[in-house]
Amino acid sequence: MTKENSSRLPGFYNLSPYERKKLLANLLDLSKDQFEALGGNAGLNVEQADHMIENAIGIFGLPLGIATNFVVNGKDVLIPMVVEEPSVVAGASFMAKLVRHSGGFQAETIGSEMIGQIQVLDISDLEIARDALFEHKEEILAEADKVDPLLKQLGGGARDLEIRIFPETPIGPMLIVHLIFDTRDAMGANTVNTAVERLTPSIERLTEGRVHLRILSNLSDRRLARSRCVIPQNVLNFNSFEGEQVRDGIVEAWAFAAVDPYRAATHNKGIMNGIDAVLIATGNDWRAVEAGAHAYAARAGRYTSLSEWRVTEDGSLEGVLVLPLAVGTVGGATRVHPTAKAALAMMGIDRAQELAEVIASVGLAQNLAALRALATEGIQRGHMSLHARQVAIAAGAAGQDIERVAQRMIDEGTIRIDHARQILKDGKKS
Repeated sequence: MTKENSSRLPGFYNLSPYERKKLLANLLDLSKDQFEALGGNAGLNVEQADHMIENAIGIFGLPLGIATNFVVNGKDVLIPMVVEEPSVVAGASFMAKLVRHSGGFQAETIGSEMIGQIQVLDISDLEIARDALFEHKEEILAEADKVDPLLKQLGGGARDLEIRIFPETPIGPMLIVHLIFDTRDAMGANTVNTAVERLTPSIERLTEGRVHLRILSNLSDRRLARSRCVIPQNVLNFNSFEGEQVRDGIVEAWAFAAVDPYRAATHNKGIMNGIDAVLIATGNDWRAVEAGAHAYAARAGRYTSLSEWRVTEDGSLEGVLVLPLAVGTVGGATRVHPTAKAALAMMGIDRAQELAEVIASVGLAQNLAALRALATEGIQRGHMSLHARQVAIAAGAAGQDIERVAQRMIDEGTIRIDHARQILKDGKKS
């Protein structure tokens, strides 16, 4: 976004979908194709889909929303999110509004390296095999670099080898070679998988073993993203809840997830609500990031919270989120899917590191929204309005009946499809 523009869009939620899209087009100077892609009018078509996956028969849509109010590293950014769950976009947007009071989110990435794994079996002496590989490390890395000379020119490529020895496994001894590969602005799965497959003859010759699996690891702990936010205590005041009460309640709720894996699973799922939504919108592999995030949460041998919340010396609330985030802005669906291309253009992002920093910030905002709700009025209240509308539609409501039926269910405290049908039936009689 330009300096004149801001992600702070008061009343955005009151506009119609077309008005929201038109406002964004003017604010961000979107092209006609990007404008149409965001509205679904010129997005992915069946012919394009047929080249992306096997046996394609059509297109499956999900809602695309815009998270407002975000400032990441001093830059205002409007964030596209693809998600079907109510309250996710609203929760992230409102928490970003609170964080704006202290300058927004401060984020960074740590590394851009992926790990390719090569499993070697039938080795008579694991230590001798390991030493042989290290002795020829430069030769192996040079061979891996031949996979993508352009990436090498851009500053990426093979960086290092790690050797892991497992003397005892369910099928006997094995040696695992880790190829450390810098993929720069690409997620890198195809490049790394090609590289480890290319190395098979060299690895077998040097180890006198048999190479079996050759595959990228989605535990990308050499490619971390970190986001931090600070919220002054007084900013947390709302309704009858004092800021100190809200702040301490959030820290207490986080502590539950820090010690209990049953709570941590749901806690981290809330973080991924925000992260996955941006990954999907930008054409990135959300399943890979999910797998890596949950594995990282258990890196110390016990599954725990991905985030950390504490009270600072001046009484403010501080939150930090760290997780593996292997994302790309080049290659794959990111540059094929018209809506994914429009989403990246809307954010003004062309580097993978910046995209990861924004995504981590959305995850932290989502976590804050969930903890604040849980620690105060409960998680259900924020969900009820949109959930009631969904139930009304499922019961057959259309047009103005949707809001009428939804509001009555909320007022009566009973949001069920049978009750919605009865309200519709009663309305037809009157």
